[in-house]
Amino acid sequence: MSLSKLVLRSMKKNMKHYYLYFFALIFSVTLFFSFVTLQNNADVLETVSKSGTATAGFGAATYILYFIVLFFVLYANHLFMKRRSKEVGLYQLIGMTKGLIVRLLAIESILLFVGAVILGMLAGFFSSRLFAMILLRVLEKEALVTMTFSIEALQKSIIVFVILLVIVLVQMAWMIHRVSLLSLFSAAKQADERVKRFSPLQMAIGFIGLVLIVYGYYASTKLFDIESAGNLFVNMMIILATTIGGTFIVFRFSVAFIMNSIRLKKNGHLTVRDVLALTPIMHRMKSNAKSLTLITVLTGVSLGITTLSYIGYYSSESSAFSQVPGDYILLEDNGLEFLKKLEDENIAFDKIDYRLQGVIASVGQLLSEEEQREGNPFYNMEGTIYTVPLSDYQQINPDASISGNEVILTNYGGYMAAMFKLEKDRNIVVSAGELKETFHVVDIQDNSIISGIVTAGGGGPIFVVTDEMFEKLAVQSELFPWHKQATINLKSKEDIAQAEELYIQTGAGVISALDSNGQSKQFIQSSFESERKEYIEDLGITIFTTAFLGLAFLMTTGSILYFKQMSEAEEERGSYTILRKIGFAERDILKGIYMKQAFNFGVPLVIGLLHSYFAVKSGWFLFGSELTTPLWIAMSCYIALYAIFAFLSVGYYKKVIRESL
Repeated sequence: MSLSKLVLRSMKKNMKHYYLYFFALIFSVTLFFSFVTLQNNADVLETVSKSGTATAGFGAATYILYFIVLFFVLYANHLFMKRRSKEVGLYQLIGMTKGLIVRLLAIESILLFVGAVILGMLAGFFSSRLFAMILLRVLEKEALVTMTFSIEALQKSIIVFVILLVIVLVQMAWMIHRVSLLSLFSAAKQADERVKRFSPLQMAIGFIGLVLIVYGYYASTKLFDIESAGNLFVNMMIILATTIGGTFIVFRFSVAFIMNSIRLKKNGHLTVRDVLALTPIMHRMKSNAKSLTLITVLTGVSLGITTLSYIGYYSSESSAFSQVPGDYILLEDNGLEFLKKLEDENIAFDKIDYRLQGVIASVGQLLSEEEQREGNPFYNMEGTIYTVPLSDYQQINPDASISGNEVILTNYGGYMAAMFKLEKDRNIVVSAGELKETFHVVDIQDNSIISGIVTAGGGGPIFVVTDEMFEKLAVQSELFPWHKQATINLKSKEDIAQAEELYIQTGAGVISALDSNGQSKQFIQSSFESERKEYIEDLGITIFTTAFLGLAFLMTTGSILYFKQMSEAEEERGSYTILRKIGFAERDILKGIYMKQAFNFGVPLVIGLLHSYFAVKSGWFLFGSELTTPLWIAMSCYIALYAIFAFLSVGYYKKVIRESL
């Protein structure tokens, strides 16, 4: 029989195995080709070019995506070769050399790759337009995206998957040449570890794994504390090491120990559910610990990165408001022409005037006594803090009330408020020229009222003082550059487009004033809408690429778990045949399968969610002002997609059980 006929017969016989591997290849090609096509789409690049991050973001994501695809395909190929180990052993028994077997499998792999690349590119070509529309939607851009076939994307994809094919062939040849004939017939069972008894050492190691994870979580909550700021990198490495190491130990020792303890408590009275769930999980922990650890860490990392990016994107409006707390901010006497134009065009608006007067103070004096320790650089760090009179503040908060030297500290939010938690009912010494006063802070609020230009970046504190105190401070007015702010809010948001044009035409956002060094400088005060759109454009590419890579990570980890369950189902087919023959119904067997799948998909997902939650919780405030909603949305997507893979896995087990009798 010729080699070509043998290849065709082998492919026909192994069709039930090939579709799994074939899907992995098509999925990988589709992901890569659609992303590279999107990267080279002229319509998309022209639309997003103003963001300045499109090319760099796409380029970095392409390399990451390639490593995801490489890992996915190599792992799928490894599982595929493992399932065909007996077949390879039979080929050797009938006299075929290892070299001939390698050639046979190489031809099959080449044919599969060619077919997968063609189908994957077709799917990627059509899906790229969908991804382009999603990207433009995220960026709030309107553009007509045409379906153009990119020759550059074709060339790059062919080069990448030819290299990947060579790597797969080398992996396959190495797997065949390194194993003996006997090991080929038992390769499918090498994952089993017959756990007969647990030593006290194993119990102690399992407990240490749990302790390491808990410590990593605890350390993450202290990562951005003031006293930890100097050793940030070292602390991050410690958290990573303890969390990842603890996860491996938990899967390697703790899970098997827990399962064995449950089994021993039953005193030998095991149900079918116990036999089909507890025992297989316990016996496979040795080999599965590495893969489950990897899947858990990948889930946590991808979800964490996706969530942080989404936090920044979701918080774009609140972040813009911290810089521009109104539709338009007019500083000093700038913008009078803009107001006249609004009146001429019959654009209704509300105006709130604030008087400003600066003082010198260190808000570190409002830190808790625990944080006011020697060596804390924030405690004695002085800077300019502006004050507004109570009567002006009552325009937005009529119930506000203070007297004497009492003050309300407001406008304090963002990452500063998260890292440096201030306490009310404390005194703070301020100075303005020769004048020194002691303020008593009666309340601390986070609502933004003053432009980020005045507060040097937004989120800086503002003191609300009595009108009498403000007049007392006014004698030092020449020492500070800002004295007036007018906040303009349009009554109808439908007028924003026209108002934006007038704001630009009149140059109301260009202000000349003295900087902190007393030098004349030109400042640009953006409108709220332009500031928000700038945040959207800066973060839109980031959230799109991280979400795309997160999807790739999720599909990879979910598919690997699904592939492993398919492989285990085939290995356990004989056990199901015995159970069916002695009278157990399909529903009795499925009870154990449900429990097993709940573990195989649920435990990596739950631990991955916990990893990502504590990682995000430690520094989310550096990316935005909203945590709960973005976190729950991202987690819900991951849970839903993992549930789909678990459902598919249970469906495959049902098919195997029905065919076992």
